[in-house]
Amino acid sequence: MAELDVTQPFTTQRALAAGLTRSVLASSRYRQIVRGIHVSAAVTDVHAEARAALMVASVRSALVSHHLAARLYGAVVPDTPYLHVSVPPGAKRRRRDGVVVHHSARAAVRFRQLPVTSPEDTFLDLAAHLHLVDLVVLGDSLVRKGRTTGDRLTGAAGAATGRGVRLARRAAALVRPRVDSPMETRCRMLRVLSGLPELETDIRFHDEHGNLRRRLDAGDRRTRTAVEYDGRHHVERERQWEADLGRREELEDDEWRVVTLVSKDVYRTPGDTVARLERIFRRRGIRVGRRSQEWRRYFPQR
Repeated sequence: MAELDVTQPFTTQRALAAGLTRSVLASSRYRQIVRGIHVSAAVTDVHAEARAALMVASVRSALVSHHLAARLYGAVVPDTPYLHVSVPPGAKRRRRDGVVVHHSARAAVRFRQLPVTSPEDTFLDLAAHLHLVDLVVLGDSLVRKGRTTGDRLTGAAGAATGRGVRLARRAAALVRPRVDSPMETRCRMLRVLSGLPELETDIRFHDEHGNLRRRLDAGDRRTRTAVEYDGRHHVERERQWEADLGRREELEDDEWRVVTLVSKDVYRTPGDTVARLERIFRRRGIRVGRRSQEWRRYFPQR
């Protein structure tokens, strides 16, 4: 029998045949991905989880899908305790704790040597499982990673039918390029869903040699008003303090007003944040349209 490669998922039976004992498998040297499938504890990437899920499906035409496909692409998706794979309609769906096997007619693409739903199909599949803001976060992150484009997501959603298609179309239309973090997306969606202006995404300033000097998450060039999310920890803020002061002074010299948001502004006091942004926008001469209360569905005040 070939030597056991513990850097790739392997079954309990395969391990026992190679001479490992159950007590060794239960030690800190190994981790159980799902019941009956293990890997070296040193292997922590999603690639191993994807291979394990395909082993459970045990169908040649199975493919990684849904949340697991998004994670494989390096995109941002809510945590789930389950690994997701899909098999063709009519194929037997094997059951195992921790693995969800779907029936799907999706065609597979190859990514990192694994069969997986395309980025566009992954987005469409998850439209049936995520709410609007999380789906836009997913779309922004897929575009940021270079896996797809906003136009491709919009086109796929426009041609799709079935469950979640209306949400997919709306979310795809709200996906933007060059978004650096999920919190930037959430800040933008808080504005959009409250009826405030979306603002231009990713405003960049360059020196005379074309070198990037400063970027703003979102802003209005006409009124020189910007909104930024600061998610750095205290120590990181200390390290960057002097550099940030210099950059901010440059913006202030150009009469920019930068509104900085932190985590609590989005997760704990979104209503206060909406009111604050509306007040600043009006003072800066930004037209604010009719207010909406839709933001409350996705950003509950705590």
